[in-house]
Amino acid sequence: MPYKGLKSFLEKYTSREIPSDSTLRKTYVDDIYEETIKNIREQIKGNKIWVSIDETTDSEGRYVANVIIGTLNTDVPGKTYLLTTEVLEKANNSTIVKLFDHSMFVLWPNGIRHDNVLLFVTDATPYMVKAGRILQSLYFKMIHLTCLAHGIHRVAESIREKFKKVDKLISRVKQVFLKAPSRVLVFKSEAPAIPLPPEPILTRWGTWIMAASYCCKYYKDIRRVLLSINSEDAISVKEAQQLIQDPNMEANLVYIHSNFGFIPEYITKLETQYISLSEALSAVKYVQNKLNDCEGEIGVAVFQKFNNILEKNCGFKTILNISKILSGQESSKEGLPDDLTGDDITSNMRRLRQLMLNVVFQGTKLCSWIIGDLSI
Repeated sequence: MPYKGLKSFLEKYTSREIPSDSTLRKTYVDDIYEETIKNIREQIKGNKIWVSIDETTDSEGRYVANVIIGTLNTDVPGKTYLLTTEVLEKANNSTIVKLFDHSMFVLWPNGIRHDNVLLFVTDATPYMVKAGRILQSLYFKMIHLTCLAHGIHRVAESIREKFKKVDKLISRVKQVFLKAPSRVLVFKSEAPAIPLPPEPILTRWGTWIMAASYCCKYYKDIRRVLLSINSEDAISVKEAQQLIQDPNMEANLVYIHSNFGFIPEYITKLETQYISLSEALSAVKYVQNKLNDCEGEIGVAVFQKFNNILEKNCGFKTILNISKILSGQESSKEGLPDDLTGDDITSNMRRLRQLMLNVVFQGTKLCSWIIGDLSI
């Protein structure tokens, strides 16, 4: 292995000789890959499945897509597997469709079992939605569901865009105390009873709303701390001081917290593993009702944004219909895929305890399998 410290550590505590990384690649990787794929095929055999594809960009700017599959069992949660990780030339509907088909061929090399694929879960990016429509013409029983937690995050993003000064304040407060020990000491001295300001990250869903709620709850303390810092210390300090003294700032923070402060909790709830279908649908309904109660022009716009997201999520409407059938509220299969049988519906719903795309990627195509299976 190229890291001498790690190699020494492993040899000391495993009492085994650790081979070089080139030896691992040449001797072990292919065999373990084939063994792992064989095991996945054995576990999947005869079961209906769901598929999820998520694309990201690595440190070198390459488009990397992970394909996750899981079994749809009737009585117990099925198992989840990372089937493949592939580098894409581009991130568009064409490459996603090709990746989906290729992944199904990896799973079923003797012939893709189109009728066994019942659910496709992705984010709501336009190219994923288009890929879902294309794939549904090949996989007739498949429902394409876009992540509802991601949908609520998009609502939170629209709220951020409507409060630009609040957004700037949150950003500057983060900059003032980030990697600044002396200012952190000032904060702890001036406001010892409150936590340090949060550090929201836009890609972490709901963190901006949480930061706005924090600023609302501790507005006077934050104002006092900021004004006690020398404005010449940094541009971020000067700008934060100007923003915190804006006459409309506190009112805007109160509006955000009182009307939208609940959103992070419900994003987290929808991300929870093994949440029941009824709980997930109830959470979505609660968010919809709360947004409907919001007053003012901004409240109306945010509520309309959420409704538009739900309206475009055809898979959600299908899942809602299936839920009503299972609860006895609906007896018609209108709006469901024509080839979807009663057994398929049951399989779908039992597994939709993981409705909100809460699958956790278990590593990369080869390395994560090696960590778990390689005997050195």
